[in-house]
Amino acid sequence: MGMETGPASALVGAARQGEAWALTEIWQRYAPAVTGYLRGRGAAEPDDLTSDVFVAVFEKLRSFRGDEGDLRAFVFTVAHHRLVDDLRRRSRRGPTISYDAAADGRLTGSAEDEALDALHTQRVHALLSQLSEDQREVLLLRVVGDLSLEQTATALGKRVGAVKALQHRALATLRRILDQAVSL
Repeated sequence: MGMETGPASALVGAARQGEAWALTEIWQRYAPAVTGYLRGRGAAEPDDLTSDVFVAVFEKLRSFRGDEGDLRAFVFTVAHHRLVDDLRRRSRRGPTISYDAAADGRLTGSAEDEALDALHTQRVHALLSQLSEDQREVLLLRVVGDLSLEQTATALGKRVGAVKALQHRALATLRRILDQAVSL
């Protein structure tokens, strides 16, 4: 189904009625980006938190008003709020030890694939760690979440101008870091 717009899009209408096909379509369309956003923001359990996000989204759909563009912003607004709640809860509770598949000797994968995945993930996290929290948040919502400036501003409760400025500073910082790495 294509990206329909307007208040009466079939996907949004069916989702508001709880139609299984529409809920599945929303999950398939947005869950990978939500997981990427949560992972990029340092969620301890991004897959579990993604599930929590969609439980909340599906519960709130009956009162949702808007088209499919608004739906994307709505999903990422819920994701942002769930992430903030998770980070607060973790800071009060302290660190927990979770299952680490890489440390489980019963599971083995290609050593080359695992090394490359870890290297790429470490590089991305190292680059993102050079940004302020607000800059990182804006870039992840804009790039991974594919939200517009307006949708990002709504999700974060900021003005569009502030989002533009944060995005500009984040990209300038990343450009400077990458230029320095290339010139070494």
